[in-house]
Amino acid sequence: MNFPILSAMLLCPVVGLFIVLLTPPRYENVVRVVSVLSAAASLALSIWVCLKFNAQDASFQMIEHIEWVKSYGIHYSNAVDGLNVSMLLLTSIVIFCGTLVSWTVTYRVKEFYANLLFLVAGVFGVFMTTNLFFFFLFYEIAVIPMYLLIVVWGSTNKQYAAMKLTLYLLLGSALMFAGFLYMYSMPGAHTFDLVAIKQNVHFSFGIQKILFAALFLGFGVLAACFPFHIWSPEGHVAAPTAASMLHAGVLMKLGGFGILRVGVYLLPEGAHYWAPTIAVLALCNIVYGAMVATQQKDLKFIIGYSSVSHMGIVLLGIATMTPTGFNGAIFQMFSHGIMTALFFACVGFIYDGCHTRMLDELGGLSKQAPRISAFFIIAGLCGLGLPGMGSFIAELLVTVAAVQVYPVIGAVSIIALLITAYYVLTALQKTFYGPLNETTAHLKDINFFQFIPRAILVGCLLFFGIFPQIFIQWISVSTKALLGA
Repeated sequence: MNFPILSAMLLCPVVGLFIVLLTPPRYENVVRVVSVLSAAASLALSIWVCLKFNAQDASFQMIEHIEWVKSYGIHYSNAVDGLNVSMLLLTSIVIFCGTLVSWTVTYRVKEFYANLLFLVAGVFGVFMTTNLFFFFLFYEIAVIPMYLLIVVWGSTNKQYAAMKLTLYLLLGSALMFAGFLYMYSMPGAHTFDLVAIKQNVHFSFGIQKILFAALFLGFGVLAACFPFHIWSPEGHVAAPTAASMLHAGVLMKLGGFGILRVGVYLLPEGAHYWAPTIAVLALCNIVYGAMVATQQKDLKFIIGYSSVSHMGIVLLGIATMTPTGFNGAIFQMFSHGIMTALFFACVGFIYDGCHTRMLDELGGLSKQAPRISAFFIIAGLCGLGLPGMGSFIAELLVTVAAVQVYPVIGAVSIIALLITAYYVLTALQKTFYGPLNETTAHLKDINFFQFIPRAILVGCLLFFGIFPQIFIQWISVSTKALLGA
């Protein structure tokens, strides 16, 4: 019997969670060490999955299947293919760095790390399961801890932001689960197994149009699709640093992943029908998010609306319904996840030291704290699509596909990307250059321990930016198979 590597990856945060819960609150360093070690174990296993993954095989690999409620087609089933192998790696990188960045949390440390591990267990489950019932279950597990993390450890109107985020995401999950139940009730189905539904159920074109619309709305809320994006920036701002890293770096990616894994996989005709509409909404994301970001004075709000804009690139890649566009969308999800995790890791440090995130109250940090400044600047350069960074290749692939399929939308999206350069460079100039003021004059730079998680994130951006073919090889065979190419 093969080693159940995916279940082991999922169990790492679960085991860490139970150990944390059993640890007396006064042993805060034990809680921190256990959390970091469980995240490190997940990271090691995700790297093993990537090395073991056969990029030439479009079918599901490393399959794990345990029958649970056989009469209702509810089975514990996990597998990897080109769509999720990179998402598992992304999640493990972000949670490992998030646990390290959170070492300075001092308020209710035990509960903080418990919620963090519980959330990431849900995210791992969504990315690896091939059963729609467990997909929904793990999705709900990922949403609830985020509410608690914001309400208890957040800031800046945290109660309102947490409730707004949770209600929007639960609305999306309701639409999503309604679609799952309808597919379950179809003749020949009576199962939640993705592969079985694909093989045994015929969806007419009319049903596909309705079902895909419902699923897209459900997943689109989580992907911050315009006009359902308004929960996201406020959630970014209110969340504590590690939660912001997971929120922008991983949680938003569940939406784009769900559209591909469930919507396009099971309802390809419906996806083609709605693709032009998705392209228009994606353009709204790109332009609106970038324009609003130019007007923000809070660093977190800038990153929050930037994320809305960058998720528009993901949706535009999906809307092209081409292998190139899909490759770019998945690459963008990964690159954006690493980039925003780095952004929030830096902003959190600046806020802890300066007690402000407002551009007008910052300045001169490149002299006062050159290391944290360098990390933030690298994230900013990645955000504006600098060659040599992962986001450049991702945006290039999406843009090429978009111009071929939707010439006008593709051209406008290119122009909109110039706005990104404007607000990123403006934020860098106001935050890190110019004279020091009283809020920044006493900031101490990061130490070696704080340097490590941010260096890991930078290393990922540079590695996959310089060697993008490694990433593209992981996903290209599966994206072609998804489109029947």
